[in-house]
Amino acid sequence: MVRLAEWVAAATPLPQDPQAVVDGLCTLHLPRPPTTVLGVLGYDERLVASASFSLERSRPDGWEYRNALLDPLRRITPHDLRRRVPSRTAVLLCARFGESGWTTVDGAWMWGLRDACTLHGLRCGAYITLTSSGWRILGAHRSGRSPSATTVSGLLGDCSGAA
Repeated sequence: MVRLAEWVAAATPLPQDPQAVVDGLCTLHLPRPPTTVLGVLGYDERLVASASFSLERSRPDGWEYRNALLDPLRRITPHDLRRRVPSRTAVLLCARFGESGWTTVDGAWMWGLRDACTLHGLRCGAYITLTSSGWRILGAHRSGRSPSATTVSGLLGDCSGAA
């Protein structure tokens, strides 16, 4: 498990336009709690691949989360293990009930994301929570009210939050 202070100290690269990344992932996957969305960003920070899945555990386990991330990574994008420096970045968006602050489940997902990126030759990117109050990049002071888990799963059926 990764503690939030350790995640911040690792200087995880943040997207230049996090709103565009969140909007793109939500538009493609319409995540509702408890859905996890894995996105791969190209060198220009455009979304080049993504996958979504649900995985609920009674006890957070970083090893299982890592394996859950490696499976779709292998299906949606080739590895970059032969590159000296990773050219693509993986980001993780977790739609959930409750507050957007750090939890031990987030710590397990962060560990899984970091390890899966290492094993697949990707740069480890932002960890984003999506709750009824909006989205938030953990370890950074970046957040927004829209989209939210409510607008994604609400009657509008879209991720924009616009009426």
